[in-house]
Amino acid sequence: MRRVTVFGGSGFLGRHLVQRLAARGAVVRVAVRDPEAAGFLKPMGNVGQIVPVRADVRDEAAVAAAVDGADGVVNLVGILYARGRRSFAALHVGGAARVARVARTSGARRFVHLSALGAGANSASSYARSKAAGEAAVRREFPAATILKPSVVFGPEDDFFNRFAALARVLPALPVFGCTPKLDTAHWPPRLELWGRGGTRFQPVYVGDVADAIMRALDGDSTAHGAPGKTYELGGPRVYSFKEIMELVLAQTQRRRWLVPLPFFVADIQGALLGMLPNPPLTADQAKLLRADNVVAPGALALADLGIVPVSAEAILPTYMERFRNRGRFAGP
Repeated sequence: MRRVTVFGGSGFLGRHLVQRLAARGAVVRVAVRDPEAAGFLKPMGNVGQIVPVRADVRDEAAVAAAVDGADGVVNLVGILYARGRRSFAALHVGGAARVARVARTSGARRFVHLSALGAGANSASSYARSKAAGEAAVRREFPAATILKPSVVFGPEDDFFNRFAALARVLPALPVFGCTPKLDTAHWPPRLELWGRGGTRFQPVYVGDVADAIMRALDGDSTAHGAPGKTYELGGPRVYSFKEIMELVLAQTQRRRWLVPLPFFVADIQGALLGMLPNPPLTADQAKLLRADNVVAPGALALADLGIVPVSAEAILPTYMERFRNRGRFAGP
């Protein structure tokens, strides 16, 4: 790919992708709402190699200008909660369809669309339903598109492990949602089972592996890794329960905190209240997402089908979790 346009390229995943594209020698047009805020990307390439441009996926003319002349187009635009005109329908469905259509009519050879694991037309979550509708819209507009559906993405700038580690720094206890205490009568005397299977299951995937997957998809053809027109589910090498995620955070930050098993209805209440904040840590819609496991389906095309061996969370977390320890990087093992 000589010229690639990346929509949403200044975000968590986008910066890793832009760096890889620049290292490959591609001229990268980073389509964002605020080009000045994306200026930090420029030093990743040579002078003039990385160009932030203003483009809102709701604006047909702006999308066309950003895509003009591109060999490959990547759509990373996504939101976790809706506010006003920035709705799930406008960005995940309408925006995705617009970018895909313009990419096709402009002559782009490759189009890669980032969706999400758990997207489904019948999901209780508006976010997940909009992601599924976006996938369908992309398929209609650009049938040869490659669709990538990652589980929770982790890395130095993530909003997953970093968020829980920040909570562990200030709270005496951490929640484990999805655990409904019940009385186990299979033993005598009966005993109270607090954890069940440990809550919702996740398969966190390293941001570098997702960026590499996009690179393979941009390069792919009908005989190589990343064949066009396919959908890939991206997950790491291990599935964790919610309880195991919390235990991993505490181990990496070298902190001792109580873990509190909570049923989903508590998450619903917290989501309804916290969702009113300007930048909510949890919304009612996200609470609905927690009710479904976020793991790669059996038989789905995955990272291995793209020729990528996923990196474990245990190998990456020590590189950025140390700042949450009591003495930072100087803390003992």
